[in-house]
Amino acid sequence: MEWFQNLDPFWVWLALGLFLAAAEILVPGFFLMWLAGAALLTGVVAFIFPEQVPLQIVLFALLSIVMVFAGRNYFRRNPIEEVDPKMNRRGMRLAGEIATVVVPLDGGVGKVKHGDSEWLAKGCEAAVGERVRISGSDGAVLIVEPL
Repeated sequence: MEWFQNLDPFWVWLALGLFLAAAEILVPGFFLMWLAGAALLTGVVAFIFPEQVPLQIVLFALLSIVMVFAGRNYFRRNPIEEVDPKMNRRGMRLAGEIATVVVPLDGGVGKVKHGDSEWLAKGCEAAVGERVRISGSDGAVLIVEPL
């Protein structure tokens, strides 16, 4: 444990910053990168003022708060735009397609077949064999309307 007591605070902040940056890769959420930045900036201050460890801890806390709010505000003003908003939303990709009713839509709920897949559906009343247009989706349930 003696090696830890003789460790320069600069290296501790640098290691913490790199650990948090690596953790950001593993943990989705785009949050830990701001804490990593705060730790790295605190490491720079620790390099300049190595004897002020309590000040470094307070500085890290303040920088973390400032950087998280600054990052949140930045992404609120500049949202990340999706190249394909329907990506991974198979039901939405089917909007406008024609499906065949396989379980009657009684009370507006039943099943339709599109391609080789059967989907739960809700919408208009329809009997087995009728063709309906898919107008959207609600999760894994297709919303259908008469042709």
